[in-house]
Amino acid sequence: MSEKQSAFGPGRYRWVVVALLFLAMVINYVDRQMIGVLKPGYLQPEFGWSERDYANIVTWFQAAYALSYLFFGRFVDRIGAKWGLGIAFTIWTLAHISHAAARNITHFIMVRVLLGIGEGGGFPASIKAVTEWFPKKERALATGVFNAGTNIGAIVTPLLVPFIVVDLAMGWRASFVIVGVATLLWLPAWWLLYTAPRENKNVNAAELALIESDPPDAAGAKMPFMAVLRMRQTWAYALGKFLIDPVWWMFLFWLPDFLSRTRGLDLKSFGIPIVAVYLASDVGSVAGGWLSSRLLSRGRSLASARKTAMLVCALCALPIVFATKVESLWAAVALISLATAAHQGFSANLYTLPGDVFPRSAVGTVIGIGGMLGGVGGMLFAQFVGQVLQTVGDYTPIFMVCGSVYLLALLVVHWLAPGYKPVEQPAE
Repeated sequence: MSEKQSAFGPGRYRWVVVALLFLAMVINYVDRQMIGVLKPGYLQPEFGWSERDYANIVTWFQAAYALSYLFFGRFVDRIGAKWGLGIAFTIWTLAHISHAAARNITHFIMVRVLLGIGEGGGFPASIKAVTEWFPKKERALATGVFNAGTNIGAIVTPLLVPFIVVDLAMGWRASFVIVGVATLLWLPAWWLLYTAPRENKNVNAAELALIESDPPDAAGAKMPFMAVLRMRQTWAYALGKFLIDPVWWMFLFWLPDFLSRTRGLDLKSFGIPIVAVYLASDVGSVAGGWLSSRLLSRGRSLASARKTAMLVCALCALPIVFATKVESLWAAVALISLATAAHQGFSANLYTLPGDVFPRSAVGTVIGIGGMLGGVGGMLFAQFVGQVLQTVGDYTPIFMVCGSVYLLALLVVHWLAPGYKPVEQPAE
């Protein structure tokens, strides 16, 4: 089978893996975003949350997410992407269903903490899978494609939730149960279809050669945690995540509130603007990965290709500062869409940094460290957002920060990892 198929070039089973990761991210973000969609018209009025109360719920989720990200990064390096993502998915789905039983703010904090623990394993395992299944020249594109699932999840949520809650008149509690039970179907598909490339009968010899076309890791290339922690490249990635992740968190948890507060939209009417924002984000995610892969294919160095793509994205994020000043709803939506697309393109390239410079055995660990710092940044920014909205009641200072952090993140990456040189293995 493999010899015959090899005559026709590499197979495409690696893109089946990306499709599974894409679906996992769709589900991840539906589960994550539902609280933000339900906040303005249902949860906040029913439970009497202040902006600080909501910020505290978000902060507890991000604290659990940050710690879990760090744990799962190392955990996935030890047990592999298949088990790592399967376990993470099970935890976050059960947590999602448990939202239906919440009766007060303490209950919401508890279920959001459990959700954060599960979702903290999603990206480390997914990046690990991409590193196992793709050569460096395809990783940014593959990451961009599966990362686009986050935007589809954010698109589906404001359309699905009103249908369940309003059109079917089933209430917000039922929406958590229905979505959680339905998405459990992903788990057996992942379990049946995912294996290591060499163990998969659907991978022909040419595709396996492509997957393994990068130089192999050194024999026994296991990096101790403290050795990973000392690497400048680790901090290039981690500080980049610390700076940019909070922006995405803000849009995920507060965009429905922004549209409700500043444009008078509700659960039934803010769906289309949110869909537009995250459709643009999808385009940005894929385009950002495509751009650096295209530059690589045209002979640019790894560092130049990745950083050029990130610079383009960073410049595209700047106009978000005007989103509170324009009079038209759709002008504001366009500016926010450009910023979220820029974020996803920037993120797709930043996510490739660990796989570009670290041995495969350390990728999950580096992703975990970066995710933890991204979560810490998100916690701090959530408190900032809650404070600004509680006292000033204006999104302008928030958007000023959102527009500027990408250039700063790129400077940090360039300073700490100027040439994207592979890390040196510590002596045994």
